[in-house]
Amino acid sequence: MQLAELSQNRHYQFWTLQLIGWTGWVTLFALRDAYWGQPFERILLLCVDAFAGLVLTTVLRYVYQAVWELPVYVRAITVIGVSGVFAPIWQAVKNYSQFYYFNEFRSVEEYGYTAYFEGWIGYSYFLLLCWSGLYFGLKFYRLLQQEKEKSIRAESLAHESQLRMLRYQLNPHFLFNTLNAISTLILDKDTDTANAMVTKLSNFLRYSLDKDAMQKVDLEHEINTMQLYLEIEKVRFDDRLNVHIDIEGDARKGLVPSLLLQPLVENSIKYAVANREDGGKISILGKVFAGDLLLEVIDDGPGIATESGKLPDFKGVGLANTKERLMQMYGERHSCKFGAALPHGLKIEIRIPFETE
Repeated sequence: MQLAELSQNRHYQFWTLQLIGWTGWVTLFALRDAYWGQPFERILLLCVDAFAGLVLTTVLRYVYQAVWELPVYVRAITVIGVSGVFAPIWQAVKNYSQFYYFNEFRSVEEYGYTAYFEGWIGYSYFLLLCWSGLYFGLKFYRLLQQEKEKSIRAESLAHESQLRMLRYQLNPHFLFNTLNAISTLILDKDTDTANAMVTKLSNFLRYSLDKDAMQKVDLEHEINTMQLYLEIEKVRFDDRLNVHIDIEGDARKGLVPSLLLQPLVENSIKYAVANREDGGKISILGKVFAGDLLLEVIDDGPGIATESGKLPDFKGVGLANTKERLMQMYGERHSCKFGAALPHGLKIEIRIPFETE
């Protein structure tokens, strides 16, 4: 068992705390005896007392485990009662060791065997009650931590599930349009182009389904994947689709969520290219600035009416999902703004922390 796993083991934790606690008890009273000039050999007496206390409190642990699932008032009565039983036992051991060490049993001769139990309420009972309170306190704390960890794990799973859902909500129009284009090519007996398009579609879909929603890829890899998508769309739109890509220097090494750009470019194709006879132009820009990776997707289409960089609710899921993915993955450490391009069109600006592998 590795050290990290061992440290999480409750038996290991119990015995570690037991040994530390009783060693501290011996040390504290040894310092007291040294201050009052008592002989050093008395530390053996303290060790005997501590060992008896360790054994009795270990038994207490198993008693408390047996009543742990019972109502609170039962546990409280058990603590008071069992501590009251164990305290005189421990006091008897301590008094006997004292009598034996000093070779002085006159108290027993004078008071009888009750002398062995003298003082158990004032000290031993109080200490065992404190030990019991500490035991229950630590146990409740441990349960609280476990519940907190469960809550974090559940939140993490929900977070990951939401990311996967957002990531896999592919726009069916792209797939349907591509299949229709392939069907048209087959009807026109342009089998070479149709076969090439099927291959590109297969590569793109394989990548999109294989990559995990939580995974990040470098921007250059993302751009290469975009080229697969754009090559498919090029078959559909030919010269009507004009794409300009400009990624500066180290920006290519920056990590981005997988398939971050695809829905943005797809939106631009839908509004700036598909609905216009003369087609349109799409620009993909990237650079590193002030420790952040800046990305822009700009088209020269009709644009989208925005309010303070926010999309209207009635628009499709692609852009909204992109914003939600970025929020889930980066929180407040990102920005995603939509604005007007000049002289017309839509500009999407994304700013995320610049990270590399």
